[in-house]
Amino acid sequence: MQLQLQDLCKQYGTKYAVNHVNADLSPGVYGLLGANGAGKTTLMRMICGVLKPTSGSIRLNGKTIKELGEQYYSNLGYMPQYFGFYPDFTAREFMLYMAAVKGLDARTAKSRTDQLLHMVNLREAADKKIKSYSGGMKQRLGIAQAELNHPSILILDEPTAGLDPKERVRFRNLISDFAKEKIVILSTHIVSDVSYIADYILMMKDGQFLLGEPMETVTDGIRGKVWEFLADDREAAEYSRRFSIVNLHHENNMVRLRIVSDTAPTPEARTVTPSLEDLFLYYFGEDAQNFEDDTQNFRDDT
Repeated sequence: MQLQLQDLCKQYGTKYAVNHVNADLSPGVYGLLGANGAGKTTLMRMICGVLKPTSGSIRLNGKTIKELGEQYYSNLGYMPQYFGFYPDFTAREFMLYMAAVKGLDARTAKSRTDQLLHMVNLREAADKKIKSYSGGMKQRLGIAQAELNHPSILILDEPTAGLDPKERVRFRNLISDFAKEKIVILSTHIVSDVSYIADYILMMKDGQFLLGEPMETVTDGIRGKVWEFLADDREAAEYSRRFSIVNLHHENNMVRLRIVSDTAPTPEARTVTPSLEDLFLYYFGEDAQNFEDDTQNFRDDT
């Protein structure tokens, strides 16, 4: 199976939200990273058919969305960042409703609903109204509905935004379970979530891909550009003004700084093994300063 994005564009007036994007995606988990407004949500909505591209094409195994019609959408599962639930529905009622929307017959709908509610650990709460659910429970219900039709393409937009650490771990494990033999595109601001489960990294800025690399090699390009050293408080404040600080840790009346820079910030600095967070900061600088914050109120402007 191959999902092909060919010269894909989405234009609003003179501005490109997605600007001539090309990619060939085969089964695996793709972490789609980018700062706010990079175009991630626009790209995902085009893949899901919610938005029509200005130009370019999306193909599954060589055929366009238009050529495939309903066959394409039957292969698709989508969990948007802001999912609309009916608050007075129970989880079971909601799943059966979504199964009907997706065209599942009654027997299959019941079977898949029971199976998926068990998989996302909502079986005991299946007959409680969704308005009583926590944020984590709603997120788990969101991925359950996306899996109803056994999709071969699973699109997840900010699935862990606003979750506490325990729920994020639970959700990452769910995604890993569901990802077998699928193309999974996972968009997030939370870099650590991607680093645990992604096979490939797609990094997006200003509507374009900056890079697309396997997880094992994605940080190779910044080897020798991540530095650590000790400084006093005054020096640390000065370095913070001049460089992109990945981490700052106080120890024994000194400050240990982790800095991303093409050149050594000081002769005492030593290079360290780069991480995905270092890579993110290298490309996005100040835009990345809050990438590990709670993202429940973040939105892609495009």
